[in-house]
Amino acid sequence: MDNFRQPHRVRTRSTIDGFVRNSSNTRLGGGEPFRQPLHKASQPLQPLRSLDDFRHTNALQTAQVQVTPAEPKTVPVSRSLPKLDMNLDDVPAAAKHKKRHAWRSVRRWSMRSALALLVLSIGIGGFLVAEGYVKLHQVFKGSAGSAAALQANVDPTLLKGEGDGRVNILLLGNGGNGHEGPDLTDTMIVASIDPVNKTAALLSVPRDLWVKMPNGFMGASQKINAAYEAGKYNYLGKEDASNANTKAVDAGFQAADQVVSQVLGIPIHYNMVINFHAFQQAVDSVGGVDVNVPEQLYDPTMAWENNWNPVLAKAGEQQMNGKQALLYVRSRETSTDFARSERQRAVILALKDKILTAGTLSNPLKISELMSAFGDNVVTDISLSDAVRMYDLTKGIANSNIQSLDLVTAPNDYITTGNMNGVSIDEPKAGLSDYSQIQNYVRGVLKDGYITKENAQVTVLNGTTQAGLATAKADELKSYGYNVTKVDNAPTNGYDKTVIVDLTAGADKYTKHYLENRFGVSAVSKLPDSTIQPGQANFIIIIGNDETTSL
Repeated sequence: MDNFRQPHRVRTRSTIDGFVRNSSNTRLGGGEPFRQPLHKASQPLQPLRSLDDFRHTNALQTAQVQVTPAEPKTVPVSRSLPKLDMNLDDVPAAAKHKKRHAWRSVRRWSMRSALALLVLSIGIGGFLVAEGYVKLHQVFKGSAGSAAALQANVDPTLLKGEGDGRVNILLLGNGGNGHEGPDLTDTMIVASIDPVNKTAALLSVPRDLWVKMPNGFMGASQKINAAYEAGKYNYLGKEDASNANTKAVDAGFQAADQVVSQVLGIPIHYNMVINFHAFQQAVDSVGGVDVNVPEQLYDPTMAWENNWNPVLAKAGEQQMNGKQALLYVRSRETSTDFARSERQRAVILALKDKILTAGTLSNPLKISELMSAFGDNVVTDISLSDAVRMYDLTKGIANSNIQSLDLVTAPNDYITTGNMNGVSIDEPKAGLSDYSQIQNYVRGVLKDGYITKENAQVTVLNGTTQAGLATAKADELKSYGYNVTKVDNAPTNGYDKTVIVDLTAGADKYTKHYLENRFGVSAVSKLPDSTIQPGQANFIIIIGNDETTSL
């Protein structure tokens, strides 16, 4: 049983786990569009077969007449034109005029034809770009606002806390209209970008993880893949799989963000939900993707969708079209949901590579195809300008600098299977609703970009009588990526309030801002005790009694 829901919503083995199976292929109209030239010429242009016709045709060059001022006075022309290479001094005046008129007519015809072809090609490209532009704005509505880390040299005060130095996008995959559980997000991946250090990561969230719901629409607790649905339907007051109500979609995003942040301990800045019809078309639009399959994927439960062949993918490097890629990322009956998540991350990286290497974003036709696929099958709170900025940031990130992460692979295996009222679920090994181990791991691998770049050395001293306080605070700071190099007791223990000493004269402004925000105090530039030896430290934190209550 895939989902803990009312009986009429329980999916059977014949379902496709919330992913769309749709054989339609939305493309531009067929036939031979724009057959007539935009300018009237002496002869009609031939029907346009494709945009490729413009690559190697240069009508100006084909029909150009070259006149040499020096003797002999002949006029060489292209073979394709009437022969005009006679000496005009040897013919009567009337014949001279007739020949000159013929030459000028040919030149005018050539120039007009070339101009018509040029305008026609620009017109087609412009139409496709305009169409893609309109659809882009339909998809990228921008209701999330803008993540501060997308700005170059961002003002530190705009960063709310550790983690805001990255850009985190929650990618959700659902079935959509026409499928049981259409808004259950059976694919949940956090795409995290470090724009400062030019790295990124894809982190899969187990869809069956048992969590507390942000509202009571789906019950007090449910599998995490119901969070988006619960937020959306709670806003609407009913079940409605359409995305016509933008505010309802945003309510779904907020609910999903809340539970994912609760589990992972990081902020979510943007969201995107995509059904797999759009995914399949996207793969086909770029001509397929190259995927290295680690081992043969055998799944007889999906053979009926693969021409009755239970082998969905053979081991080794291979190219997959949209249908093959979709089957590859959907299958889980003969492996595990965790293995499927790993395949999904691999295909996402392959698609990213193909989009960048195939010149997709410079090809108006491919843009139009992608936007046709996305228009009705993708919703997001990212603005178009932020999407362009993300593209600029990620296009230079090699796959070797993109981590593929999960919560189940040793030694970082923090999730185990469990049972809730007879339903199979996933839960933290530390205990139901105890996400401490998960959060420490995630914050460690998804470090704030500014903390990583500055890499300031931090000393933590205990200024209280509570034993182990400095160690506890140092461990907490390390989980956020701080470079804690020393933990000790302060010379005295009478500090009522925590003191942060900035020994960089403000050079490490982001680390300073984060520490001030975390401890709720302003940094000073001088040590309160001359007996403290700073060593190589950039910051010294003396923990006061105000922090004892936070343990």
